[in-house]
Amino acid sequence: MPTTGSPKFRERDTARARELRQQRSPAEQRLWNILSRRQLDGWHFTRQYQIGPYFVDFLCRKARLVVEVDGYSHDMRQSQDVARDRFITREGYRIVRFSNDAVTNTLEGVALQILEILSTMPSPNPSREREGR
Repeated sequence: MPTTGSPKFRERDTARARELRQQRSPAEQRLWNILSRRQLDGWHFTRQYQIGPYFVDFLCRKARLVVEVDGYSHDMRQSQDVARDRFITREGYRIVRFSNDAVTNTLEGVALQILEILSTMPSPNPSREREGR
């Protein structure tokens, strides 16, 4: 019996996501060390998250922010990245990119830039006090 009005479930390629997590670059690992466990002002990030047919390096779902770490391979496939970015943007996400070198050499600066973007979003840890008290 078909259901109508129910949301369409999208299967995720968890095996591919796991494989990508295991093949991470040193720069991706360095950035993950500060994005994981809500260490960046309480914002929750996941890594190698699938959006449509594409995987993104890091995603803050609440802020709809994609963080990409680009190495040499991205220089070789710029036209593919443009199509990928268009799709992800149409899905309602904002994308910010950093080079491997930026993450490796200026990790604190990268973290500050991500925080600056997130500062325009609602807090992930709103006060539990009721308004008007």
